[in-house]
Amino acid sequence: MTNDPNKTGHNPVPEVGTKPSAKPAPKRFAMSFVAPVGAFIALAIVGQLLEASTNQYVQLVLLFMCANIIFATSLNLVNGFTGQFSIGHAGFMALGAYTSAYLSTAVVQNPSFFDFIWFAIAGGLVAAAAGYVVGLPSLRLRGDYLAIVTLGFGEIIRVILLNTPAIGGARGLFGIPRPKEVVLGDFVFTNFYMNYLLAIFWVILTLVVLWRMVHSVHGRKFLSVREDEIAAQSMGINTTQVKVRVFVISSFFAGIAGAVFAHAAQGLTPATFGFTKSVDAIIMVVLGGMGSLTGSVMAAAVVTLLPEFVLRPLTDITGIDLRMVLYSLALILFMILRPSGILGTRELPDLWRKNGK
Repeated sequence: MTNDPNKTGHNPVPEVGTKPSAKPAPKRFAMSFVAPVGAFIALAIVGQLLEASTNQYVQLVLLFMCANIIFATSLNLVNGFTGQFSIGHAGFMALGAYTSAYLSTAVVQNPSFFDFIWFAIAGGLVAAAAGYVVGLPSLRLRGDYLAIVTLGFGEIIRVILLNTPAIGGARGLFGIPRPKEVVLGDFVFTNFYMNYLLAIFWVILTLVVLWRMVHSVHGRKFLSVREDEIAAQSMGINTTQVKVRVFVISSFFAGIAGAVFAHAAQGLTPATFGFTKSVDAIIMVVLGGMGSLTGSVMAAAVVTLLPEFVLRPLTDITGIDLRMVLYSLALILFMILRPSGILGTRELPDLWRKNGK
């Protein structure tokens, strides 16, 4: 008898010590782009439907929601996955917003669609540089001391913007352009739709980069710092370097969020990026779950849409503006009933796998 698998019809038994075959690297690399590209195409189709069925106010709120998603997930990298506590994140968003706005108004005239991508990258790099300058000395601190330093930095940025005439000073910077409308035969893509495409591009890219990062070797270092910084140091991890790296990456994406916000609002004032803006980001992170990217996405959507599409109509009916009261009450009740947030430390795919079993 022979053990030829072609004659017996059975699969060959692998030799001891051999590893099961894996997908070729190029195939795995290609498959990693299927979900993001599919999500972009699906959201682009949804954008067409929204443009045809909603007014400018609803469209503006949706663009703000995209900016808030990027803003919240970037802060979650610091507060959720690394266990630090930053409450001055609005300062980095302000740097990205003003950088992108200034480049599109004073430096480049009649910018093209792809110019807006470079404007956002420039805003992210400026914010990342500021994050490095702030993070290198301050991230040796912990807890409340780090929170106070980041809060002070956010206020410093706001005051600098308030007293810089080149970018409008206290009056603000207005007339910020959006991507131009594009005409392809009988199809007209308005400036809202082009801005929407730009926003969902940055949302998807942010989520993909952060997702792959927190599920990599570097992400394990982030989690080790969060769980026990002393134990991480004893295992040879340079915790200060890890925290600075996280802070810089988080600042970069906060700058991207600022750029998306600037071209959606088409006007900026320093008051927009005050302490309350940082608190909004913290609410989104805690509400979604500390250490959950998809939770931050869901919380950013809730925090953005709830006051506008649920509480504002209620104000119109009653004639009394109770939006902030009801909004605060809803947050308090949610934190009492669900203190770990919407998803806790889990992600949406974890719930799907659990239900599948």
